[in-house]
Amino acid sequence: MTSKQMFVPRGFRFAAGSAAIKKAGRDDIALIVADTPAAAAGVFTRNRVVAAPVVVSAERIASGRCQAVVVNSGNANACTGEQGLKDARRMAALTAASLGIDEALVAVSSTGVIGQPLPMARIEPTIPQLAPKLSEDAWPAVAEAIRTTDSFAKTASRQQDGYSILGLAKGAGMIHPNMATMLAFVLTDAAVEPGLLDTCLRQAVDRSFNAITVDGDTSTNDMVLLLAGGASGRAISEGSEEAGRFAEALQEVLLELARMIVRDGEGATKLVEIQVTGAASEADARLAARAIATSNLVKTAFFGQDANWGRIIAAAGYSGAEVDPGRVRIWFDDVLLADNGLFVGGDSEERATEVLRRDEFTVRVDLGMGTGSFSYHTSDLTFDYVRINAEYRT
Repeated sequence: MTSKQMFVPRGFRFAAGSAAIKKAGRDDIALIVADTPAAAAGVFTRNRVVAAPVVVSAERIASGRCQAVVVNSGNANACTGEQGLKDARRMAALTAASLGIDEALVAVSSTGVIGQPLPMARIEPTIPQLAPKLSEDAWPAVAEAIRTTDSFAKTASRQQDGYSILGLAKGAGMIHPNMATMLAFVLTDAAVEPGLLDTCLRQAVDRSFNAITVDGDTSTNDMVLLLAGGASGRAISEGSEEAGRFAEALQEVLLELARMIVRDGEGATKLVEIQVTGAASEADARLAARAIATSNLVKTAFFGQDANWGRIIAAAGYSGAEVDPGRVRIWFDDVLLADNGLFVGGDSEERATEVLRRDEFTVRVDLGMGTGSFSYHTSDLTFDYVRINAEYRT
């Protein structure tokens, strides 16, 4: 990834270490700590099979306060029964003891292989070693430590009105709405009350992590945590102009992270934005965009650089949205391929194929039914996706 200027919120420190959970022996335990208890909000997986750390963290984040997050990668601590819950709480207790804070202020997160017990014999001595390493500058180490099949660390930030927002995320496979299978930890030094924080987070997730797909699988461990420490002294109140700007900046950070996750989709070679316009409503636009973005036939056509617009209009047709095929228009970037549901002919297919050779492009579908619009981001589906996931545990 190209280098970019990063803005790190004041009042947070970071550390990472290795408990030898990952096969490659990389850092796989990470710690994020606020200097004082922070306002907190969270959004979690909607999978009915829920990992132990999600259960523990959802309970604690419901209080609206959090001071530390401990994360392990390489093992999901999912489908591990009562012992998994005990292990998640043990991770939080060890973190709290090493920091001298209330255990109820510690959230826990895990990612990796499902169905295997955590190697607590290696994790237990590692967690206390992180506290002495805490540093304001160690956030890149955390971004690296939470990776599993990711090919690069995912970070994004914004600075405005005297405060900063920093997002760290991981995700490359099992990516699908509600939420995409991923972890994200978002920090700000603005002072925001938990209620407003929760509203802003849910709105931002709705148009970012809930509007991407790689493979149609929703994980057991998805988690987005947002902590507002307030160290900047900039208070944001509900209903103010500042609240609107904060919500917009937060959405920009999450969307940037979400696009990175799709760009890094397992085996992916293309990042594609599906823009649906002219729908009868925003809800219809979302239905159509989601159907197109998640269609394996569409995604394999992207990989094959086949401008098969028929697969796109078919997906819109079965999406549940109100569709009149005689009104549908389809573009690949600026190349009009179908007009009023019919192939436009000429050299349009050759020009559309040139668009498909790019590693990023947009497919726009105008349904001609109204003013509703919505966008999804998706990847192509490749041979490498099959290889990576066939070999995931071997």
